[in-house]
Amino acid sequence: MEMVIGRKEEMRILDHKLSTGSPELIAVYGRRRVGKTYLIRTYLKKNIVFELAGIHGAKMGDQLKNFSLALGRAINSPAPIATANSWLEAFYDLDKYLLDKIDPEKPAVLFFDEFPWLHTHRSNFLRAFDHWWNSSGTKRPNLKVVICGSAASWMIEKILNDKGGLHNRVTQTIRLLPFTLSETDMYLKYKGVQLDHYQTLQVYMAIGGIPYYLQHILPGESAAQIIDRLCFTTNGPLRTEFKNLFESLFIHSDQHEKVIRALVKRAKGLTRDEIINECGFTTGGGTTKMLKELEESGFISSYIPFGKSVNENIYRLSDEYALFYQKFIENAKATGDGTWLRQIQTQSYKSWSGFAFESVCHKHSKQIKKALGIGDVLTEESSWRYLPPKGSGMQGAQIDLLLDRQDRTINVCEMKFAGDEFVIDKKYAEELDSKLNVFKRETGTKKSLFLSMITTYGVRKNNYYTGRVLREVKMEDLFD
Repeated sequence: MEMVIGRKEEMRILDHKLSTGSPELIAVYGRRRVGKTYLIRTYLKKNIVFELAGIHGAKMGDQLKNFSLALGRAINSPAPIATANSWLEAFYDLDKYLLDKIDPEKPAVLFFDEFPWLHTHRSNFLRAFDHWWNSSGTKRPNLKVVICGSAASWMIEKILNDKGGLHNRVTQTIRLLPFTLSETDMYLKYKGVQLDHYQTLQVYMAIGGIPYYLQHILPGESAAQIIDRLCFTTNGPLRTEFKNLFESLFIHSDQHEKVIRALVKRAKGLTRDEIINECGFTTGGGTTKMLKELEESGFISSYIPFGKSVNENIYRLSDEYALFYQKFIENAKATGDGTWLRQIQTQSYKSWSGFAFESVCHKHSKQIKKALGIGDVLTEESSWRYLPPKGSGMQGAQIDLLLDRQDRTINVCEMKFAGDEFVIDKKYAEELDSKLNVFKRETGTKKSLFLSMITTYGVRKNNYYTGRVLREVKMEDLFD
């Protein structure tokens, strides 16, 4: 029997919407492969009376034919239903054949999957849909319409922020995010895969918490074997996923790929202007729109540096698979068993693992704050960097996670990935001292600074630890 792993908040929302005595228009969006279809199809299975999935790249005629076939299945029609000539006719048929005959006392779910693909050129699909919803759907208290789309930015622009007939009509939005480490652990156990937290973390750092990717993992494989088979064998499902992923989401996917490649080179992030220079773009609204599309689709994230304004956003790559593909898969010469194990001793692996672990930590800031005992304290998350003037002889500094607390305290977080206890040596101790001193000097903060180490197996207690490290978070805490 299929079941939904994790997604507790999303299921709570769906339960509530089913129980209301009013029509609901629910928009679900998130990146491709994140599990939108599975969640709706599995959790609302008993209530779905009609399901239609848009066809990628198909013309209006094929989309309408697909609609008539879906409607025929919904009503168990022994004979094919004539294909409508327009979307206005199609929605009229939906009412005539289906909605006028269903039990008005029970919640009835209409599920439109890959909704953006239905809106083909000159099809007037959106105009017909909003006319149908406003003139018919909103008159049926038991009707619950769920629309899903992987093109997250399209869903936001055309549906959530629409200024026409759908303006303020969406009654609930759900942005489905990748699994957390805890949900990933639960999902793998549900599939019979037994990995300890360190190996689960390694897999997560390479492919993220994307359910579609995780479902290819087989019981009895180590993290290295999993990564080898999925990413480096001839038939590995993630060996060619990158191109398919972007081409299915974005019209000008080559431009989006340029942004990803630029951010791979600059792991600490780039400003909008730096991205324009790095990618050779022209200034204007096109770059802003592109960055929004990538951010809403979950490939990049932005943050306002400590003490800066919203106009000084820094963009970072946040999709684990996109980073791993660029670093190791795209130009891989070696393939097959042992490919990944041979990488572990290289400098590329060390730099990648450090950044990938940082990215995972940023996504689990809620768990970090809980482990630090500040889960209920109002906190602003940010990063900070200082680039001294050229020729000044002054030292720069980079802090990747700052937790600025309402109680006049800042947790300065250092994130270090290691296969054992992390050891602070003299050189690194001096680097830590310098970071804190530069931060105090350049920001002028009067708040107390608590150096907090986030590591896999903890930090070894030695002379350089004592008096410096005031708080610790370990890998296990990220799985909470």
